[in-house]
Formats: sequence, C-alpha cells, structure tokens
Amino acid sequence: MSVPRTAVITGIGVTAPTGVGLEAHWKSVLGGTSGIGRISRFDPSGYPVRLAGEVSGFDAPQAVPRRLLPQTDRWTQLALCAAEEALADAGVDPADLTDYDMAVVTASSSGGTEFGQHEMERLYLKGPSWVGAYQSIAWFYAATTGQLSIRHGMRGPCGVLCCEQAGGLDAMGQARRLIRDGSRLVLTGGTDASLCPYGLTAQLANGHLSTVEDPARAYLPFDADAAGYLPGEGGAILVVRDGADVPPGEGYGVILGYAAGFDPPPHSGRPPALRRTLERALADARVEPGDVDVVFADGSAVPEQDIAEAEAINAVFGRAAVPVTVPKTLTGRLYAGAAALDAATALLALRDGVIPHTAATTRKAPGCDLDLVLGEPRWGPLRTAVVLARGHGGFNAALVLQRTGEASKGGERR
Repeated sequence: MSVPRTAVITGIGVTAPTGVGLEAHWKSVLGGTSGIGRISRFDPSGYPVRLAGEVSGFDAPQAVPRRLLPQTDRWTQLALCAAEEALADAGVDPADLTDYDMAVVTASSSGGTEFGQHEMERLYLKGPSWVGAYQSIAWFYAATTGQLSIRHGMRGPCGVLCCEQAGGLDAMGQARRLIRDGSRLVLTGGTDASLCPYGLTAQLANGHLSTVEDPARAYLPFDADAAGYLPGEGGAILVVRDGADVPPGEGYGVILGYAAGFDPPPHSGRPPALRRTLERALADARVEPGDVDVVFADGSAVPEQDIAEAEAINAVFGRAAVPVTVPKTLTGRLYAGAAALDAATALLALRDGVIPHTAATTRKAPGCDLDLVLGEPRWGPLRTAVVLARGHGGFNAALVLQRTGEASKGGERR
C-alpha cells in the first residue's frame, strides 16, 4: 500500500485587522493588540452594529497591480496581497514550476459585496449603461481563485468552497487532496471584505452580531457576558507543497487530518455535528486526543453555540483537558477568511511554542468549562494543533496540523 503524499505548508501571507504581513499579525496576537474599532469604511451610525475588524494598514494601489484595481473587489485585493507574501515566504517563483502542476483553491463567503453595491447604485441612480463590465466577475464567489490563478500562471485544478466561516478549513482540506492527487503546489486559504452597508445588512439577518459598543467587551467567546460576535475583513493565503519537494524539517507544518460535517435541521432532536467532525479529523490524522496540544476554537460568542462547542471539545478530549484559545477576538469573525487565519496563527504557535491567549474574555460562562487560555500567552512545547470552524447554516470543519519534523502515527515523516 502506497503512502499518501504529504501536504506541507511552506508559506503564509496575512492581511488582517491585526496587521498586514505575517509577523505583524503575530506580534499583535501575542501582545493582545486588537484590530477592533468603529467602522470607518462607511458611516455606521444608522446601524445597530458599529464595530468591526478592519484591515487599516492595507494600501490597495501599492499592494495590487494597478490594472487589477478596477477589476476586483477589496476581498480579492486582500487575497492578491496575501498570496504575494505567501509565495515569497515559501521561496517559490511560480515561473519555475509547470503551470499545470500548480492549483488554487480558496474559500468564499460573501463574494465581492462592496463592488456589487457600487455597481447596483450606478444601476439604480444612473441606469444600465453606467454599470461596468467587471461587475460580471468581480462579485462572483470564484473571482479570487480566478485572479490568483491568472496572476501566477497556475493552470492546474482550481476551485472555491462556499461554506461561510468553515470554508477556510474546507479549502485547506481540498488542498491536501490535490497534493495527494499529484499537484506539486496549491495556493489556498481565504479572505473576506463585506464591510459596506449592503454587506452589513446581510450579516445582520442571522441575529448573531453583537450590538455592544465597547470594543473591549463586544466580542467575548465563552464569556458570561457573551452577546454575539463582531464582523471583520481579511484573512490568510497559504502555500501548500508536496512533501517530496520540501527539504526535511522545513515549512511551518503538515495538514495531518481533516473532516467536514453538517448540522441536522433545528429542532430535529439530533445532536450538532461538531463532535463527530472533530473525531473524524483526529481519526484521519491517526492522532489520539491526548496527543493534541491546543485547540483553536470557533468561538462564536453566541451563548448556546459556545456551550455546544464546549460540550463537543470536552466530549472528545475530556473536561478541561486541552488548552483552548480564540485569537479571533482581536479581529472579529472574518467569514471565509477566519479559519484560514486561525490555521496560520496555529502554525505560528507550533513554530514558536506558544499558545496565544483569548483577549477580552474574562469570566467563563456556565457550561463552558474549558481550559481557556486567558490573560497572557502560554508558553511550552507544541507539536499538534486542532482548528475548528462552524459556518452559518450548519457547516462544520476540523483541521489537524502538526509541526514539521515530527513523525506521524501513520508512518510518514513529517
């Protein structure tokens, strides 16, 4: 029986409210420096939600080729910038690889919302002749995958996963599948940028956004005062390579296990799918619960969802038996970008041997009896991390990451 190809993450690019650039983001996370603030991209005074995580340090004209600016939404521009950093971080020049050996798979949630809003304004205020031709592609959920593929000459398998908050992990799981099927490099991850009136109005529909106006207390996962989450923009793009092309010990980590699930309908009497999804991801990785050093939780800050997630984690690992953290309290929930950014942060934690703390949360809610890392980062040797994500509508995903240089239970050299 042949041994599956190993999917090694060798490059990471970040465009997030916590910083543009991998190390800027990591410094903010370890320092507990929040990117949450009053929305500045439009006047939010007439909306019940006025806070969000914005990528304040992003300069599109400097980060994106000028010809692409009128063709793309901010969501795609953030990904183009992150992809450039990821490829440079990996030390990869796509021109050195065969175009059909390189693939692109990203996550998308809202698509090009801001671009679409502006074009609809032109349509309603001035008429059809004022709508630009790029409206047909810039809003489309696959636009980022397409633009990354074109820009870097990646003509292998390309796709997009639309699973809301869970999509980033699903994209990375698909990246591993593509590596196993013969691709030598996959550009993966996700971004989002739905901070415009149209986008915010759409997000309000689920009733889960926090209307608290204190940035330090508005997004509190697993906290007794949890009142919903805040939206955000940004995310991360990662380079995944075939392990045969990566020198031993190099890279950030290995995609060791992955699983996806879907919750049953409300009031069906059936349990949520997260526990089973987590168990399947660990089985896929051939990792025992006791071998996991940290869980990066979904942390929606919707009280009933927090309790359900805590129950799933404790059912698999034991009561308060594994450190748990939610760094996204510093950024807000980034939808398609959130899980990819969590995975990037988990890889940095494995690299440096430190678990970032969950900023803002101070008093655990009843039913959320977790070993939640609070107050300050927790230092110590780390080998294996689990990232969890849930998307609105029932999506669930779990990803198991292992530090490079470790031997897996399945016999592969990682």
